Amino acid sequence: MDSYRFGTVDYIVLVGMTILSTGTGLYFGGINKHIDDVELTNIAKGKSLKQNFGSDKIDEYLMGSRNMNVVPVSISLIGSFVSGVTIMGIPSEIYHYGTQYFLVIMPIILQGIAISYIYLPVYSALKVHSAYQYLEMRFNSSVRTIASFMFIFSTVSYMPFVIYVPALALNQVSGLNSHLIEVLIVLACVSYTLMGGLKAVVHTDVWQMVVMFFSVTAVAVFALLYSNGFGALFEDVEKGGRLILANTNASPYVRHTLWSVLIGGFSYWTSINVTNQAMVQRYMSLPSLKKSRDSLYLFTVGITIFVALCCFLGLLIFEKYKDCDPLSAGLIAHDDQLLPLFVVETVGHIYGMPGLFIAGIFGAGLSTLSSCFNTVALVFLEDIVRGCLKLQPSERVSTILIKSSIVFQGVMAFLLVFLIRELRGVLSVCNSIASITAGTALGIFTLGMLVPWSNTVGTATGGIISIILAAWLSFGSQIAAALGQLSSQMLPVSVEGCLGNVTTPQKHWVDQEEVFPLYRLSYHWINPIGVVTTVVVGALVSLVTKPTDIKTINSKLISPVIHRFLPRECFRDLHFNEESLKKVFK
Repeated sequence: MDSYRFGTVDYIVLVGMTILSTGTGLYFGGINKHIDDVELTNIAKGKSLKQNFGSDKIDEYLMGSRNMNVVPVSISLIGSFVSGVTIMGIPSEIYHYGTQYFLVIMPIILQGIAISYIYLPVYSALKVHSAYQYLEMRFNSSVRTIASFMFIFSTVSYMPFVIYVPALALNQVSGLNSHLIEVLIVLACVSYTLMGGLKAVVHTDVWQMVVMFFSVTAVAVFALLYSNGFGALFEDVEKGGRLILANTNASPYVRHTLWSVLIGGFSYWTSINVTNQAMVQRYMSLPSLKKSRDSLYLFTVGITIFVALCCFLGLLIFEKYKDCDPLSAGLIAHDDQLLPLFVVETVGHIYGMPGLFIAGIFGAGLSTLSSCFNTVALVFLEDIVRGCLKLQPSERVSTILIKSSIVFQGVMAFLLVFLIRELRGVLSVCNSIASITAGTALGIFTLGMLVPWSNTVGTATGGIISIILAAWLSFGSQIAAALGQLSSQMLPVSVEGCLGNVTTPQKHWVDQEEVFPLYRLSYHWINPIGVVTTVVVGALVSLVTKPTDIKTINSKLISPVIHRFLPRECFRDLHFNEESLKKVFK
């Protein structure tokens, strides 16, 4: 391993990327600022129908003045979702549990189509800044506040993973102190997010994602060239019991089955794309529904390719270590260090390649973290300060609040890293934690857009019951796993090819029948359980507690897929002529 440690070229590549990240923020926050100020002054002199934050400068900082370009926004959408958790978590998942997870690309494609026609048109018609503004329009401020705090909790709890994973990767290949790496990540990200706002985040995301795609692709290509070819690869994977694509086991306790991956994957990806402010903010930074849809389609294609690439890396890792499991041999301390080890041992002799790979991991982490900082700042200002507290701060005060919240997030995220160091399997842990709020949030938005009779009482009741249930299941399963009450579903590994005296780790028999059944559920099911609970409870409670009079609802608040079922009174504010109404009810 020592011969594969970071060299001078690797450090130059990595440090150069970090400097460029900060430089982009400085450019959009300083050098380019006077140009934008002139444009904003000209806009302010004319008449505009756009909503803003009470200030064109604040609107520019948080929404890019709703005049961003499709391609950068699409790439930024990918950057908002892809982090080191994805890059390091998916290959590890394939290595340990087989290829069944690969089928998640199918629900990824389906969610892109569903969001395009069901949810996105509503956001676009209302021109919201925050997704949670919609909830106040449809229900009341209490529902909006609950959803806003859910989002902040979910995002803040996710941030430490985004920081920890790149630090873990660099620590593996360089030996640098992980705490120092974490501090540098936070400082770099806070700096350019503070200086440049959404435009800095989006434009920085573009080249960070280019570096990420190029580095991961380069590793996969070189690793394949150094292997025995596709035929031998899939033969080894099949012999090792990893080639699994049609596990139709109906048990909800099996980690990956055809049903859990398709249903759970669709629910999880839809919930993140519909309710996560980082995603909605980018869709709303575009000037029209058509461009928002274009960005969604490009995002769907890009993320599908990237997830498939990460799955393929998992196969390559298994082929290399099929005879000597690195964790059993003591080469790594955590399962999630598999990919960095694979990189340095496979392409470490190519100057700059390890540095490029770690730069890709860092780019993904910085991109996601900056998106979190920016969107939480927006939700804090728009939904908490303005929506919940009913305050109308001036431009100067708003700027102070936004930038203070970004600094606070950076400090908080760094401190929370110390709580997650002993967790294993970052992909499943992150999905489980995110599902606590994401499933409930998707259920709430679905009630608003697809269940016209739903009311505030029903929606709040469904949401509260759902989040309590999801939190109970998620934390209960994590605690049971930490206490050793759940047996591992990892597939067998071999140590026959290891040098020295290495023994196969012994599996301890566990009587899972003594564990509460719901704690044994696959993490894929937590999100759909949250969605279904919210929708069913919310719809039923609404029916028995004075359902909303459908005739009083503005059609803009309801998804266009059910417009034909709405009464004509819902369209009174659209100034449709008779011919337009005929088309709606056709």
